[in-house]
This record gives sequence, C-alpha cells and structure tokens, in this order.
Amino acid sequence: MKKLKAVFFGTPDFSCPSLELLANHPQIDLQLVVSMPDRKAGRGQKLQSPPVIEYCKNNRINFYQTENINKDEELLAKLEELNADFFLVLAFAQFLGSKVLNMPTIGCFNIHTSLLPKYRGAAPIQYALLNGDNETGVSIQKMVKKMDAGDIVKESKLPISFEETGGQLYTRLKFAASLTLNDFIQDMINDDISSYKQNEDDVTFAPTLKKEDGHIKFSEKTYIEIHNQVRALKPWPGTFCFLNGKRLKVLEISPYTGNKLNAGEIKISDNKILVGSKDKTIRLDMIQLEGKKACRDTDAVNGLTNKYDTFEIS
Repeated sequence: MKKLKAVFFGTPDFSCPSLELLANHPQIDLQLVVSMPDRKAGRGQKLQSPPVIEYCKNNRINFYQTENINKDEELLAKLEELNADFFLVLAFAQFLGSKVLNMPTIGCFNIHTSLLPKYRGAAPIQYALLNGDNETGVSIQKMVKKMDAGDIVKESKLPISFEETGGQLYTRLKFAASLTLNDFIQDMINDDISSYKQNEDDVTFAPTLKKEDGHIKFSEKTYIEIHNQVRALKPWPGTFCFLNGKRLKVLEISPYTGNKLNAGEIKISDNKILVGSKDKTIRLDMIQLEGKKACRDTDAVNGLTNKYDTFEIS
C-alpha cells in the first residue's frame, strides 16, 4: 500500500508525541522534520537543540533547522523536491507563507489546542482555564495565511476539571493531539477528509502570555477569577503579588470561611495568611517569599511577623 509522504514542523516537547506517531505510523513516510535553530539555555548558556530535534537525532530522522522558513532558499528547494502529500505543523513558532502552503498535494495542516474558532493564538490552554471553561479540545485545521482560520478537518473534545492546572492540561492535550492526528491520518488514507468552515462571529483570541499577567490584584477580582488565574498560569509564568513591596509568589490558594476581609486587605490569623478579594476571603496556602524556598503559609508566618509590624498587599 502506498505511504503518504509527510513533513513535520514543530519545536517544543509538546510536539513530540505527534512526531513520534508520524515516525512510527506504518502508512506514513516521514521525509523531513523542520524546527527552530539551537538556542543557549540554562545557567551555563550552552547551546541546546529543541526537543523535536533531539528526538530526530535519537531516532535517525532527517531534520532541518531554520530561523525563517519562508526566506531559507535551501530549505524551500528541498521541500519542493520532496513532493510531499501533506505538511503537519504543531507548535512550530513560525508562520508558513503562501509558497510553502501551496507545496503539498493534500495540504498543510495545523494542530491547535482549542475548539476553534475559540482561542486563536499562542496560549489557548491557559485562556481556557483563565476563563473557567469546563471543556476544551484539539482542532486540526487546513492552513491558510490568516492565523488559525482554516477549515476544520478534525476535532476532539476534552473535559476540564475545576482544579486542573495549566501544566496538567498541557500534558493531557499533548497526547490528545497525537490521538486526534491518528484519526485524521486514517481519513487521508481513506481519501475521506471532511471539513467545515469556522464561524467568524465566534472567534476569540489567546495572545502570548507575559510574566506580568501573573500579577494577582486581589482588590479587583473575585475568588473564582483568582483561582482560575493561579491554576491557569501554573507552572508558567506563575502568579504573584507584592507583600510590603517584596514579590511574593502565590502557588496555591483556597477559600477561607472565617472572618470576611475587605478586598485587598491582608491579615495573619491562626498562623494563616489571609487576603480579601471582591467576594471572599482567600487563604494563601502555598507561597514563595522573595529569595526563599516555597513553603506553606504556616511555615512563613513567624518570619513575617518578626520582620514586619504591619502588612500591605498589592
């Protein structure tokens, strides 16, 4: 049986399960993997390859690294020569221009971790949690020049639990993406691809997150909003506030049913660190003081009361 010729574009560890599926699928001929260049990382600032490239090296898969796919003439010529059936993109960190999009015979397809047209952009996993959604999923779309706007060719749904963090949902979606891809490959093999257009009236966006997005403003938000912020941004970029002008990382919180504090008010009571939100008092269960290790609030109280007479949080 004729194999489908594929080229894969990806960079982080999130891409690896789908890459592994392509590399080991009996009816796929994975001809090339394209990724970003090596970068300096870690304390020693040594050059490190992206996880996708490390996988290729360990499994003897042909790869190519480029800073700009659309201007790399050597790569463009190589892609033309391959005459691939389809290109697959997952967390590649570059846009594909018209020339590349038109190369494969079946098309270029992108795996996106939301139920499009919801959360187009770089951070769909975190925005689903920030907004308190109880469902997300994987969409495979046929790529066009407009970001995440192509016709949907495959979709799968995942429930979200109330306590689920960004890191946990990231891991589940990483493997859900490969399972959804497996179903789509079968559609291509059977020449049975169905698609539907996205409803532009329902489009929402999930732009790149910044470290400052982790700043918790207790006086402006409800408990649920803060709960969603803490879990969505865990592990990155993390959530924080300022205690007497010093950065305080907020790692875990819970609602407190005792005395009601005013929004933005902080109090240490019964060896607990309590802060008022717009609707509830919140306990800062797990924190990390500037220059210290993460600890329970009960373990930090003595040091704080010995250092400060009064407390302000912002």
